[in-house]
Amino acid sequence: RYLQEYAALGTGGGIYHFRDQILSGGAEAFFVLNADVCSEFPLQEMLEFRQRHGDAHSFVILGTTANRTQALNYGCIVANADTQEVQHYVEKPSTFVSEIINCGIYLFTPAIFQHIGEVFQRNQQELVLEESSNGWQRAEVIRLEQDVFTALAGSGKLYVDKTDGFWSQIKSAGSAIYASRLYLNQYNKSHPERLAPNKPGGPVIRGNVYIHPTASIHSTAVLGPNVSIGEGVTVGAGVRVRESIVLHGASLHDHTCVLNTIVGWDSTIGRWARVEGTPSDPNPNDPYAKIDSETLFRDGRLTPSITILGCSVTIPAEVVILNSIVLPHKELSRSYKNQIIL
Repeated sequence: RYLQEYAALGTGGGIYHFRDQILSGGAEAFFVLNADVCSEFPLQEMLEFRQRHGDAHSFVILGTTANRTQALNYGCIVANADTQEVQHYVEKPSTFVSEIINCGIYLFTPAIFQHIGEVFQRNQQELVLEESSNGWQRAEVIRLEQDVFTALAGSGKLYVDKTDGFWSQIKSAGSAIYASRLYLNQYNKSHPERLAPNKPGGPVIRGNVYIHPTASIHSTAVLGPNVSIGEGVTVGAGVRVRESIVLHGASLHDHTCVLNTIVGWDSTIGRWARVEGTPSDPNPNDPYAKIDSETLFRDGRLTPSITILGCSVTIPAEVVILNSIVLPHKELSRSYKNQIIL
């Protein structure tokens, strides 16, 4: 079910508002996951971790390691090295606190609502003193990270399960290509049958590539690494696709080149066209580096990033589209570079 807030209530206020619906099934525990992250989501591991740490009413945060500089952009966790109890929690600190960061994946028991409720009551009392005119809204805006975790740290109720699996935020368009790469690499380890093999009479496959069974790929096409081809996609002769996502119904005509691009549903790229973006990958030489969340504009100019074609976009033959965002239902007539095409 989708439960929609009547107003933005924060990461804690939202689940507190719907606590009756969440608890209506009589769950002993439940997961809360932020929607803007990709991960292996080791949920079973988190359940087993909770059985080994704390008690039946303790809570678990999934954590991972970041480098010292980038850790400042996340919630930082200081934990007991032996028990993994969270002793200190700071959201986006101004100075270095810890290399262990919050992944935005939590395992709670119904007892969490008591702690969120205490924050709500405290907010109400403060609003009575302030006599604020919009107190109803401010009292219910509760942030799990700043308001709840900070208070729970050191109480023996909050633990961190540090994962060595992949994790990344998905805050920008460029991070979608990176997330796709992480999942394709995971499939290579856990479900290799999902990935396309090189076989006689088929296209050339380099690295991890997913091809939907209904897609039509010419035998002279070269795909990969890190390519996902959706349902009903047509890829012509001599096409080169690398580090890209091609969504269902798209058509790549003969000898097109598609690099670091998301091709939207039912879009068409003409013969000999080149559609290319600029990757925004984390530092490959730092195992703990995370992808940076680039803003759309920098110094008044569009930040170079991957190229995105919205649905039903038509790219003519023999043009170049570089570092651009094309909104849906556009039929282009020429080349573009570093533009948002409305």
